Amino acid sequence: MSDPHEAPDADEEPDVRFTYANERTFLAWNRTALALVATGVAATQLLPKFDVAFGRRILGLPLIALGALLAITSYRYWQRNEQAMRTGQPLPRSPMPLVLSVGIGIVAIIAVVLSAFEN
Repeated sequence: MSDPHEAPDADEEPDVRFTYANERTFLAWNRTALALVATGVAATQLLPKFDVAFGRRILGLPLIALGALLAITSYRYWQRNEQAMRTGQPLPRSPMPLVLSVGIGIVAIIAVVLSAFEN
């Protein structure tokens, strides 16, 4: 039996544990994307109106866009990781944790600013 930490030959399948871990990561990114989209839709439809025109949309639309971006790019990163594992290359780095952190931080700042204008 080969060592699971060795680089596979080009014809060899990667260790199934790594393939499953890659898939679980992909699914986690998509659960996060779905939560962002659902929260954005809820913000645009269910929050009370802000004193600022289009306040609910200013808060909800960035969440929906961030969720869409995450859903679309998660497949690309899953695919790149899968390819790297199959060819024995280092796993590529993803900018998505930074994008997600900054995006949520910006939405939080928007929420604070909108709340400050409430009577």
